[in-house]
Amino acid sequence: MNKILVPTDFSEQAENALKVAAMLAKTYNAEIYLLHMMEIPMQHSDPGQAKSDIPETLFFMNLARKRFENLIAQDYLKDITVHETVKTDITFNEIKDSCKEFDIDMIVMGSHGATGMMEMFVGSNAEKVVRSSEVPVLVIKNEHQTFKVNNFVFASDFQNDNKETYKQAVKFAKAFGSKIHLLLVITSSNFMTSYEAKTRINDFISGIDYDNYTITIHNDYTVEQGILNVSKDINADLIGISTHGRQGIAHFFNGSISEDIVNHAKRPVITFKI
Repeated sequence: MNKILVPTDFSEQAENALKVAAMLAKTYNAEIYLLHMMEIPMQHSDPGQAKSDIPETLFFMNLARKRFENLIAQDYLKDITVHETVKTDITFNEIKDSCKEFDIDMIVMGSHGATGMMEMFVGSNAEKVVRSSEVPVLVIKNEHQTFKVNNFVFASDFQNDNKETYKQAVKFAKAFGSKIHLLLVITSSNFMTSYEAKTRINDFISGIDYDNYTITIHNDYTVEQGILNVSKDINADLIGISTHGRQGIAHFFNGSISEDIVNHAKRPVITFKI
């Protein structure tokens, strides 16, 4: 991992994410790309009106530059290469485009969760990034003095189209020396025997070189609740899930599950796009 994108609205939640991104950057010797998006009327059909917008545009651009300066001066970013960029449109395509423009390997972003303030980069907005991102997205809810991943829950349906995402999770786990808890949640609507479930998981991980793992087959009312319950029971440091986005792939473990987890899990969540 060489490049980490951190969307920021300069809020406390965004800075919590930046602090974790800084720890990741030191672990991977990576660079950070700070992205701030603001809605500024750059042009109008009336040329005379466009001129009147220039002072307002300059004001907000200068304000963003000042905030960047204050942020980059923080001790936790010392010795890390940080790039800052401002996009003058608040759309999720800006994040997607920035990932392509800068060849980003991972997005780290803050979130309040479902009950938080409805601001940019919090709550349901994190879901939209998760849904559209082609690179892994790490969602941070709280401040972390140290970002350690001793216990890493990887929840999946363990179908073959998920295998590449597991390889990404293994790379992440190797960097932190994590134990991966392979979790398959069984509900009444997707019932299988424990033997079938364990066989599916063993077939899924065959050929992938990582021995520090456990297998957990858990029954629950919903996949989301099962993931949250198991993660709580083992005091997981991180939940990892695969997301299909909105492509309508006909497995029980679809895009909406990842969004629900991002919104409701108190612990960090990392999503990998299939």
